[in-house]
Amino acid sequence: MEGPSNGGMLYHEVQESKLCAVHCVNTVLQGPFFSEFDLAALASDLDRKERQMMLESGGGDVVDSGDFHLMDTDESHNVSMGGDFSIQVLEKALEVWDLQVIPVNSPVAEPAQIDPELENAFICHLQDHWFSIRKVNGEWYNFDSLYAAPEHLSKFYLSAYLDSLKGFGWSIFLVRGNFPKECPMSSAESSNGYGQWLLPEDAQRITKSCNSTQSNPPRRNISQSNSNPYQPFTEESFSDLEEDDLKAAIAASLMDSVPASSRSGITSAPVAAETEIISCPAPAETGISEDKKDA
Repeated sequence: MEGPSNGGMLYHEVQESKLCAVHCVNTVLQGPFFSEFDLAALASDLDRKERQMMLESGGGDVVDSGDFHLMDTDESHNVSMGGDFSIQVLEKALEVWDLQVIPVNSPVAEPAQIDPELENAFICHLQDHWFSIRKVNGEWYNFDSLYAAPEHLSKFYLSAYLDSLKGFGWSIFLVRGNFPKECPMSSAESSNGYGQWLLPEDAQRITKSCNSTQSNPPRRNISQSNSNPYQPFTEESFSDLEEDDLKAAIAASLMDSVPASSRSGITSAPVAAETEIISCPAPAETGISEDKKDA
């Protein structure tokens, strides 16, 4: 019988600048496999291929039209000036590891809509924020980089959580394929400055510490351009509710995080993209020894 991957440890990246797409890809893969420079190179390659396709498909008509000017600029369609990457970039990165990214509302992903717990990973996106939900060693975790540690999700809560995210306009993608079994944690490449390895009990301790600090945890701004609140909600808050009540409670929690001016439509954004990170005790403050974390 196979032992747990990565020695039973979880790999989590805490928000750095606007690198949530990098954090999302790496937590899907469970290791620091990609840097922002790697994703930028993929975005550049995609831009080059797209321009070439426009030239080949449009011929002289493209050159004679105003479209050529737009095509010939340095503006990228796959990475924004703020550092947000397109889903195509994430797809290309995961293709390197023989993984396929599938919109969860596509026919091929129908089984995942019925029994999401039978899958292995989901990618969630709204505005310019990406995060992953990943099954590691048989247990589900929310690896949102705005959280100080991965949050454990029960199979029951997973389904309700995904349904609520879809209802509030999040784009959800299923990830299928051959996930890496191990990451060489002992090598220099196993540290990228914002990733850390945690035992499940350490992650749970950090999450509980965050939840018990106060009902509305303090937050640290990482972008002055957008000040909408990111209001976390955890499985512990809804652990005793029935299925219908659970979905309603999650929806209410998401709605509480939407500014009043944005509540007119169901697709209003429940969170501000790269605006804030939940400020919780550092690993050292929760009893995690230095040899269990990657600084």
